[in-house]
Formats: sequence, structure tokens, C-alpha cells
Amino acid sequence: MSDTLLTEPLLQPAEDAYLPELPPTQDELPYDDGIPMETWRHKCQMDFLISVSQTWLQQRPDGFASGNMFLYYSLEQSRKQDFRGPDYFVVLGVPKGERKSWVIWEQGKGPDVVIELLSASTAQYDKTVKKQIYEQVVRVPEYFWFDPFTPEDWAGFRLVGNHYVPIEEDEQGQLKSEALGLYLVKWTGVFRGIEATWIRWATEAGELVPTEAEQAQQQAEEERQRADQERQRADQERQRADQERQRAEQERQRADQERQRAEQERQRAERLAEKLRELGVDPGTLS
Repeated sequence: MSDTLLTEPLLQPAEDAYLPELPPTQDELPYDDGIPMETWRHKCQMDFLISVSQTWLQQRPDGFASGNMFLYYSLEQSRKQDFRGPDYFVVLGVPKGERKSWVIWEQGKGPDVVIELLSASTAQYDKTVKKQIYEQVVRVPEYFWFDPFTPEDWAGFRLVGNHYVPIEEDEQGQLKSEALGLYLVKWTGVFRGIEATWIRWATEAGELVPTEAEQAQQQAEEERQRADQERQRADQERQRADQERQRAEQERQRADQERQRAEQERQRAERLAEKLRELGVDPGTLS
């Protein structure tokens, strides 16, 4: 869903206009045209961004992220069934939950961030017509584009007044999203078996926002580390208990030895007293 969008603004009826029915909702509007994304790489890049966004949104009580979804911003657009939408977008300040398509008059606002994934057939359109629509009609605060097969072809724009101004790369080669408080970065690695340069979000501290799979792996590793630590603590407790038992056994043995020595001393004293009595000496008279 990355080809056409109308440039007509959201229709505003005249004060005396008669509206026989309410505007259509997402349940009444088409939400699938059966047209796949350009390539598997494009599909993977879109899913990569959505997955990263899902883990980031877990930290918030609101927000929605999706891609390849119809974006309805004009009643005229819906009547003409011109319903192509962004490859990826994020909307903040809205309830979480599933949507069939994004209908601005139903949801109350449009996307805060849009990213289009360029291809040979769409690059010129994405850089001109769509950019103008997002700027002048939908009024998307931030718009980015990226070519999955030509990673150096990427750019970002921020809406200032009525026009987009370029977002300059910082010293780390990142594009900052003020809308999200995140940085769009290029990351070279393997996703779904494809080793390539991908775009993804990172925090201001430079930490990559994990995908859902990466987060699950991190959580599994943390659980393993916690289990290892628990085993180590249990081993240490067992060792301390063994040492206490050994010390108690040593104390018992020492006490037995003291009792044995005392008994031996008593027996020797009794034998000596008996010999003295045999010699006619009263042991009690000896000092």
C-alpha cells in the first residue's frame, strides 16, 4: 500500500449542509486491496519497525503502530476508494487496540510519524506527491523514507509551520524523532535470516529498542541468569549448612573428648584413692 493518495483535504460541510448519515467507520470502509508490498525485504523491514514499536509501546499506556494499512483522511477520498496508506506509521495519544484501517475522523487524529519504504517504482512518488500530502493535507509531524536495498537513500523531515524542514543527521549518523523521543538508526544485522542494513529505533542513551523476539530472548537470558543466581545462592546456602553441620559435629566431638578426659581423670583419681586407702592413708587428709 504505497502508491496513491489524494491531495484533497478533509471535507468540511457548510453550516447549513444536510448530512443524511454519519461518516463511515473502519468497519464500513475497505481495508484490504490484496496488493502485497514490493519485495520480501520491504515486508521484513516494515515488520521489523512494527515489532520494535510494539515493545516500545509496552512502556506507554497509549499508542498504536502499524504498516501497510489504509489511511483515511478525507470523505471524498473514501468515496473514490483511493485508500492506499503508509508503509509504517505511529500514532501517540490514542487508546491501544486493533484497527482495520486508520480513519482520522473516527480516531480523532492522524499519525505522528510516517515512514515510507522506497522502491524503484515508488521512490519518486514517495519523495514528491506523498511528501506533499503528508505535509499539506494529513499534517504528519514527521516523515521519513528509506530504501531497504539502497540504505544510503534515507531522509527525515519535520513539520515546521506549514512546511517540512530536513532533519539533519547527528554525529552518530542518526535521525532524531522529536515526536517519539527516539532516534532512527541504521543497524546491520540478521533479521528473519536476511543479513542487511535495516532501520530501527534507538533511545537517547543509544540503546536499541528490541524487537519482540529480541525482547523475549533478553527475558529468557535474564531468567536463565536469575535461575543461575538462585542455584548459586542455593549451593552457597547448602555449603553454609554443611559447614554448620561440620562445626556442630566438631563441637560434639570436642565435647565427647572432654567428657572422656574428665571420666579418665575421675577414674585415675578413684584408683589413686583406692591405693592410698590400701596403704592406710585417708585420701581426704591429703592437701
